Amino acid sequence: MNFTERCAGILLHPTSLPGAFGIGELGDEAYRFVDWLVRARQSIWQVLPLGPTGFADSPYAAFSAFAGNPLLISLQRLHREGLLTDDDLAEYPALPAERVDYGAVIPCKMAFLRRAYERWKSLADSDEYHRLQAFRAEQGWWLDDFALFVALKQAYGGRAWTEWDKELVARKPDALQHALQQLADEVQFHVFLQHRFVAQWLDLKRYANERGIRIMGDMPIFVAHDSADVWAHPEMFYLDAQGNPTFVAGVPPDYFSPTGQRWGNPVYRWERLRRSGYRWWIERFRRVLQLVDMIRVDHFRGFAAYWRVPASEPTAIKGTWVRVPGRGLFRALKRELGNLPIVAEDLGIITPDVVRLRKELGFPGMRVLQFAFDGSPDNPYLPYNYEPDTVVYTGTHDNDTLIGWFAGLDEGEKRRIIDYIGHEYISIHWEMIRLAYASVARVAIIPLQDWLGLGSDARMNQPGREEGNWQWRCRWEHLSEALADAIAKMCMVYGRKTY
Repeated sequence: MNFTERCAGILLHPTSLPGAFGIGELGDEAYRFVDWLVRARQSIWQVLPLGPTGFADSPYAAFSAFAGNPLLISLQRLHREGLLTDDDLAEYPALPAERVDYGAVIPCKMAFLRRAYERWKSLADSDEYHRLQAFRAEQGWWLDDFALFVALKQAYGGRAWTEWDKELVARKPDALQHALQQLADEVQFHVFLQHRFVAQWLDLKRYANERGIRIMGDMPIFVAHDSADVWAHPEMFYLDAQGNPTFVAGVPPDYFSPTGQRWGNPVYRWERLRRSGYRWWIERFRRVLQLVDMIRVDHFRGFAAYWRVPASEPTAIKGTWVRVPGRGLFRALKRELGNLPIVAEDLGIITPDVVRLRKELGFPGMRVLQFAFDGSPDNPYLPYNYEPDTVVYTGTHDNDTLIGWFAGLDEGEKRRIIDYIGHEYISIHWEMIRLAYASVARVAIIPLQDWLGLGSDARMNQPGREEGNWQWRCRWEHLSEALADAIAKMCMVYGRKTY
């Protein structure tokens, strides 16, 4: 996907939006944020994966590659539908406004969503039931497995699917049919939640699109082991007879990590995917493109080769590179879905074959300013080394904020940055953003935390830390008209949206 004109965007996951219910939602606050983006002359709202979060509340460890996160459903909008009352909303407890306390939010909000479902059952007429059943029929190829998966997971006290009865682990037809009968109402509850999520999200997306804002979604290359995807399609992954991974994904040792990173995701049997015509991948891309306008594909290098680690290994040291038929996959995707609006996350260990694949496919790559100032003139993250078909970031969701990052640098590193800027700084985050906006990269995307000049306590994710991530939320006082106007001015100065 070649961007034809210079533009800019902001990275903010919907969970980080302000609001009264302990977590950002797809209600009035989201629409107000879109209006603020318009005032700031932004063209793109980038979000993280929208799936139902699993381990450590990470959007990159979802229970499904196809489903939406029910925690994003707006209780305000359910109230307007008549599915929650004034008294219901008045009973909602006071939860932290500046962070998401998932331990409190999940049971509380799910209880209120269940109230809405029970009221829907008592109020719904035949047309309402028909709409729900039509949605289930249309999306059943993934929704049936997902709804049963989460219903069973609840019935088993949250345990991973490999710990269920062996007939369910093996997906014996009689066992699945019995579970569907026993858990019919719980299954329908999760179908209802997906129906409401999709309706609310598409309404918000339509509102944004009508105002010139495109949504950039995010697709992790791997899926979580404890997910409906692996349970429903074990043949696609390297698993043993009990359903446990025999190999897992990761990255090899490098300067930053002497033992590498052992992510733990099961890895694909690519030959089987190839023989199926890459059908699962085609349907996955089709589904994501129903929800967003463009996709940031995480760990793009894994479509050329990935680092495979024996599951018995405690670290990623003893892994091997395994080739992947990426060209065949993307040719199949193009035949079925047309030209794909993809941005390739090509960070990390990038070899010439990865660069060739990305350029051959015509996907823009990414550059992150925080990686630019190691003193090497050939550093690809330095702005003077950019190509126009690039998306530049000050940092991603995995980076510290600009303020936190800069505070942690030694004096030599700080001096290199000041020399590159060309003068002593007043606000280092504005100076770094200006470098991104002034660069030849056609797209510049800035995390909201960097526009706000916030420190490390506003960091979204710290890789390798199992707790305390994905919690940051903004406040409405952050989103001032003055800030929007200052951002708009910078867009005009650097030709990123001049109308």
